[in-house]
Amino acid sequence: MPLIIICGTPVSGKTTRAKELKEYFEKQHSKSVAIVSEDESIKKLGYTKNETYLDSQKEKRVRSYLKSEVIRIIGKDNVVILDGSNYIKGYRYELYCASKASKSTQCTVYTIRNHEEAWADNQKRPESEEPYTEEVFNALSRLRFEEPNSNNRWDSPLFTVQPADTLDLDSVYKVLFEKKPPPPNMSTQNPPLSSTNFLYELDKVTQEITQQILEAKRLNQSDVRFPSWGCSLDAGGLHLATPQSIARLRRQYLTYAKQNYAGENRDNLAKCFVRYLNNTLAE
Repeated sequence: MPLIIICGTPVSGKTTRAKELKEYFEKQHSKSVAIVSEDESIKKLGYTKNETYLDSQKEKRVRSYLKSEVIRIIGKDNVVILDGSNYIKGYRYELYCASKASKSTQCTVYTIRNHEEAWADNQKRPESEEPYTEEVFNALSRLRFEEPNSNNRWDSPLFTVQPADTLDLDSVYKVLFEKKPPPPNMSTQNPPLSSTNFLYELDKVTQEITQQILEAKRLNQSDVRFPSWGCSLDAGGLHLATPQSIARLRRQYLTYAKQNYAGENRDNLAKCFVRYLNNTLAE
């Protein structure tokens, strides 16, 4: 699914634009659209907005959950909209790499608004909508926010809109469905590994997969995808996975791979490990 990253300061119209995009793609182009909402994810994890942004560990967990959800549903033909502040440029770069690995197109919609007007509207919000505290509002608006830049490939194409502006929806459609996704980096096209780094890469790639599975398990994901390697762990396997079982199966795979896969490239090692987990956990 092509990915649209909504990026903006508090009370700048992010969710409004996400809903506008969803309606446009569904009604005008009969596309299936999934909105991954930061606010809804915070609630699902049992937090509140203000406590999340005042606790770096909780905020990190929310970002991890959002990224996992995007990776889980991103594909080729339909649309994923990530509705959130997405104020960290490094995080937007991670999302760009994930969509690129999935051979999906991407764009960024940046919502901006006058600080004083946004704060005034925030104060009018009922308690049920959880208005931002002044500390959190100022932090997300001024102190932490890393503005997207169209010169950065991970922020481009960039559509910047104020509340009174008309978003060029047709142009958004064209960049997502009439342009080819960026080609994979040469650095990700792995040649066969030499004997000197085979064991290192084998250990590293299986550890990365193990950590991602355990994180998906902790976040109660229904499955876990590895777009960089074009494979996924089945829902049944994820349900049965435990830290102990994954560690045991990883040790078994390392022993087997050393005997049978010497010289294989990193991608094949990863795919074989995930296939091994799917087959073994299902038994």
